[in-house]
Amino acid sequence: MEKLTRFSYFLVLCLFAWSSSYAQKKTVSGKVTELESGKPIPGVNIIVKGTMAGVATGAAGEYTIVLPDEAEVLIFSSVGYTSQEITINGRSVIDVTLEAYVQSLKETIVVGYGVQRRSEVTGSVSVVSGRELEEHPGFNALQSLRGKVSGVKISTNSGSPTGSNRVVIRGIGTINASTNPLYIVDGVALDNIETMNPNDIQSVEVLKDASATAIYGSRGANGVILVTTKRGGTEKGLRLEYNGDFSIGRLARKIDVMNAKEFMEVQRIGYENAPIFKNYAPGQEPVIDLSDRRIFDAQGNPLYDTDWQEEATRTALTHNHQLSVRSKGESGSFGAFLNYTDAEGIYLNSWTKRASVKLVYDVSLAKWLSLGTNTTITKTWANNVSETGGGFHASRAITEVPPIFPVKWPEGTWSNSTEISGFTFEGQPNPVHRLLEEDNLANGTRLFGNLFLDFKLASYLQFRSQVGINNYLSENRYYAPTDMITVGFPDGYASISNGKQTYWQNENYFTYTREFGSHRLNGVLGASWQQNLASGNAMSARGFTNDFFNFNNIGAASTQNPSTSYANDWSMNSYFSRATYTYKDRYTATFSGRMDGSSRFGKNNKYGFFPSGGVSWLVSNEDFMRNVKAIDHLRLRASFGVTGNTEIGLYRSLATIGSGTTLIGGQRVARSFAQRLPNSDLEWERTRQFDAGIELTMFNQALLLEADYYNKLTYNLILDRPIPTSTGFGSITDNIGSVSNKGIDLKLTSRNINTENFTWSTTLNFNYNKNRIESLGLNNEDIFPGPNWVAGSQTILRVGEPVSSFWGYERSGVWGSDEAEEAAKVGAIPGEAKRSTEKTIIGKGIPDVTGGLFNRFNIGRFDALIDLQVSLGADIMQQFLATAEDRQGLTNGISTQLYDAWTSDKQNTMVQRIRHTVLSGQNLQPDTRWICDGSYIRGNLFSVGYNFGQRMLATMGLSQLRVSLSLENAFVIHSKDFKGYDPESSTWHGDNFGQNIFFYEYPKARTLTFGINVRFK
Repeated sequence: MEKLTRFSYFLVLCLFAWSSSYAQKKTVSGKVTELESGKPIPGVNIIVKGTMAGVATGAAGEYTIVLPDEAEVLIFSSVGYTSQEITINGRSVIDVTLEAYVQSLKETIVVGYGVQRRSEVTGSVSVVSGRELEEHPGFNALQSLRGKVSGVKISTNSGSPTGSNRVVIRGIGTINASTNPLYIVDGVALDNIETMNPNDIQSVEVLKDASATAIYGSRGANGVILVTTKRGGTEKGLRLEYNGDFSIGRLARKIDVMNAKEFMEVQRIGYENAPIFKNYAPGQEPVIDLSDRRIFDAQGNPLYDTDWQEEATRTALTHNHQLSVRSKGESGSFGAFLNYTDAEGIYLNSWTKRASVKLVYDVSLAKWLSLGTNTTITKTWANNVSETGGGFHASRAITEVPPIFPVKWPEGTWSNSTEISGFTFEGQPNPVHRLLEEDNLANGTRLFGNLFLDFKLASYLQFRSQVGINNYLSENRYYAPTDMITVGFPDGYASISNGKQTYWQNENYFTYTREFGSHRLNGVLGASWQQNLASGNAMSARGFTNDFFNFNNIGAASTQNPSTSYANDWSMNSYFSRATYTYKDRYTATFSGRMDGSSRFGKNNKYGFFPSGGVSWLVSNEDFMRNVKAIDHLRLRASFGVTGNTEIGLYRSLATIGSGTTLIGGQRVARSFAQRLPNSDLEWERTRQFDAGIELTMFNQALLLEADYYNKLTYNLILDRPIPTSTGFGSITDNIGSVSNKGIDLKLTSRNINTENFTWSTTLNFNYNKNRIESLGLNNEDIFPGPNWVAGSQTILRVGEPVSSFWGYERSGVWGSDEAEEAAKVGAIPGEAKRSTEKTIIGKGIPDVTGGLFNRFNIGRFDALIDLQVSLGADIMQQFLATAEDRQGLTNGISTQLYDAWTSDKQNTMVQRIRHTVLSGQNLQPDTRWICDGSYIRGNLFSVGYNFGQRMLATMGLSQLRVSLSLENAFVIHSKDFKGYDPESSTWHGDNFGQNIFFYEYPKARTLTFGINVRFK
């Protein structure tokens, strides 16, 4: 900390020194005009290259800029025009002409299997640059993408450094298959990018509609995220760059948990109320026992008042380092990117580390042949702390373990909730003990890479052959010690599992690009082969005499559980094409299609065809638009197509045989059994999607709008259809349902202020989505998919309702004293919850509206960002209220069970009368008391940065130096009825409908980050 303080003083002194020397500078003046018309262009940004010094042209296109001492090059840029870099060469007057947007539409973006001119993309494609991702420091690339793309909902479901993210593009369109999008990194498919180094990313393109995704066929229904990583140098010579950031995170919010005094008051009242719920003989009523002198003093007061939230959390320190070396020669380029990240979670002993090396090489072997390769090796280490509260994990224990226990007893042993006389509490290890002594280590090694050859067969024809590989090795090691109740007690428990996954693909395709006068034609034709092989094994044991061996010698345990292993694979063979025709840079039509064959489906439906078509009209290029001065750019587009979803469980179409062991005559013998009936007709889930969009730029690029309306219908949903039990089975996997998603994507950017010393722009990303189940088989019967916890499934699938609809009772209040007779009819008494007699839909876990609001500022060399995230229309099912509020006495809970509980003097409440579970039972049912509004506004990121000037850089021998300070998760505005840590969460990560349902959660941190970017000369 002392070193950091000294460095801060040094930075301040440098800034003052630079400011005092900023006088008597040279100036350059001039005028910026349009190439074709010669008219002046207002609002053009002129920046001294390598600095943040800049101005903007006035209404007459004129400018004057003060030059730093080391100024050499000016950059002229404006949205809708081609940027130019001009060397000053001692001149004081520089006039510039810029090429208008309508003539510079050769800008390209990455699409499936190549690039296309932005003006010729008929589908809905959003682009996020690597620089925008780097605005958000973090371990996970998906977290950096949050809120930056309309129609893409990224839920960060916990604060764990190894936590999961859920990505949904334009709504949930499946029930049993995966909702995850397809990730394509440098042309190679990946199952996720969560462990990918965000600093390696050059750009991200998100393909959202069928015209954009159909070329990926059966893997494109959930959308496609294309990631292009950084490659070698673009300028001759060697370039060395370092990026680093250092973060401090603390618990952002505490749950209002009862302290020791409040907890004991609930115990006392619970004992007093016991005769209300159960008849006791006179003199046999239970009496509270406060005689345990390890816990209570002579007056019966608790000796300890432990704040488990405080004890189990810490100030988390994280540091991230990225070093890149790039070079370019006469015929090739090279890049090396090294990363090391060490991230702590706010829970004790929760951490993850990542080291990665990425090597890139591109070379022109001949005029007609070039080669490129990209190899990345990533190693991760982590100690996983569960994101959920099930199984008495820390996220549950910090609320439920009674505060009357110490972390450790005076003799140095760990406490737990059973070490007390006179009381019966639910057996839980204290959270500090579990966090520090339980090992849950996960190591992973990923080898990812690709190699391509480009053959230039003619000036208009190119052929690419590409091979990609993704090989992942995982090792998980677990040990619970002998003194940890409910987990390792009394003899310890150890397990080891190993997994291997190897994915390879080979793709070969031709690219045709040719112009004939006013006509332009672009085409792609190719074939693809893919295969994934997975295998693994696991072993576990208990019966250790002590904790000496940990998981390192499972053979030392007395009880060995049966070992398990698995092996599976899937493969695909595909043929794809795309043709794009443009006339007069105004009218464009695109047609694409893919024929996919997959091993996952029935023998009668191995192959499926997925076509799409799209059109666009660049209205602003029409002659009749020349005099419409308010509109700079206007393009209309529409598309329709069909995509598929192949991400279902393996072997679902086949009759499979299960195996295991059983005891016969006291001997363990092998057994086999039929698991599933075959379905030779099982086919792809398919999604039909219509999209209509508009792109509009107005008022000299002061306002930019991109909006899309979409209508998606996913049909042939794969579900388990009930069949007569006389077959020996209860169901068969079949295609029997459909789900629709309709909505609007909108991106609006305004350039609010653009002056010489101050610029301010605002970007709004917005999505509205309406989800609806359209059919569920022949009879449209309700389906209860889970999660199953307390009274069965807590979600329901019903025609006409959205997926992720919550299922439970309506709680209208608590039975009053004057309603005793009515309450008795349903087996209740005054003070118990008053619920509906039948279950009904009580909420939904998916939002109607999601979005992000970004405000960016530049003030001289300073820049700032305000990033707000919003989610509206979803509900939250707070499952933890079952044990933290509705159930009393057995564990600790939140303070409402004491202060809002029903009493004879306070009957207008939603909280039941205090009832000691051990003595009087409990009344638990999922109902509307558990439901609250899940809408929120999050202060996602606030950052400020400073770019050093050329004079200072020359003194230090650098070409670029930037420092920044950012605050993540600054605040969350949410419903007052929400009792948890963060409204964006889920306990049920593997469940498609578990979003916004949670039984406790790993809390998110509020994080302060200092960052530095250095580019060496």
